Amino acid sequence: MKLDDFDYALPEELIAQHPLAERGASRMMHVDGAARTVRDGWFRDLPTLLRPGDLLVFNDTRVIRARLRGRKRSGGQVEVLVERVLDAREALAQVRASKTPKAGSFLDLAGGLVVEVLGREGEFFRLRFPEGEHVLKVLERHGEVPLPPYIERAAGDSDETRYQTVYADRPGSVAAPTAGLHFSEPMFERIREAGAATAFLTLHVGAGTFQPVRAEVVSQHRMHSEWYEIPPGLVQAVQRCRDAGGRVMAVGTTSLRALEGAAAADGQLQAGSGETNLFVVPGYRFQVVDRLFTNFHLPRSTLLMLVSAFGGHGVLMDAYRHAVQERYRFFSYGDCMLIERAPS
Repeated sequence: MKLDDFDYALPEELIAQHPLAERGASRMMHVDGAARTVRDGWFRDLPTLLRPGDLLVFNDTRVIRARLRGRKRSGGQVEVLVERVLDAREALAQVRASKTPKAGSFLDLAGGLVVEVLGREGEFFRLRFPEGEHVLKVLERHGEVPLPPYIERAAGDSDETRYQTVYADRPGSVAAPTAGLHFSEPMFERIREAGAATAFLTLHVGAGTFQPVRAEVVSQHRMHSEWYEIPPGLVQAVQRCRDAGGRVMAVGTTSLRALEGAAAADGQLQAGSGETNLFVVPGYRFQVVDRLFTNFHLPRSTLLMLVSAFGGHGVLMDAYRHAVQERYRFFSYGDCMLIERAPS
């Protein structure tokens, strides 16, 4: 398939720049890939679309304060976006500067933080942070919330909580698993009342999720890699769901990537941790996930390709055009959709 097959016209004013006043107040589109139907509704109605035995799988990653600003010692402003924390002192990061920093140079960042550039690793730079304190703690003190590039404002105090799920637990992401932003404790209670179960995995979202696809032929795109962990309890929960005739619902594309990535070898979900560079495009055969709850995604993006594979390319592209016509709110702080998987 070609990159143009995943394009749609999106008016700029439909890109949500702020979250709604309340979590869970968003609209929700229900897309049935098998029946090829699209229905408009509200997120608050989600429990009515569940049944006893269903399982909802959430990503409990926590967004870190990954953006740092400062100057190079040779002059010129610099912006650092940590992609991945490697250990207590080192991290991979994107570095934006007028001139590429060289190995052995130092970056003077906000709050007197001095970081050494160790070298280049692909599109990222390997950075060494000062001794005495873990990188995550340094970022918490000096960094900023890394809002996505399509949010055209600086992060504010409200983003500290609203660009984080209520169940965020394990720090490591530089972007939120945004489908989860809609959920609140009262919604979890309503899910339990509906007889559905919940379970958690971890996938640390990298900045690569925002990287554009540059290959015109989709199959030539090189997918970024992300770290995930599937706990044994989740494997058991999926089996209980299957035994009860329930449906596995991934909350977010990150949950889906972790579940399908962990089952890619033989179709059986395996507990453990690892890296996934799974690239889901139309034609992919899903092994674990029956339903997908997700936000709306950028044109020509790998995430739009993923949801198109899940719900059917034609159905999903029609759904997106419908969303534009009906003035849905798009992207991280926007509205959501529930997708029933299309036949393989």
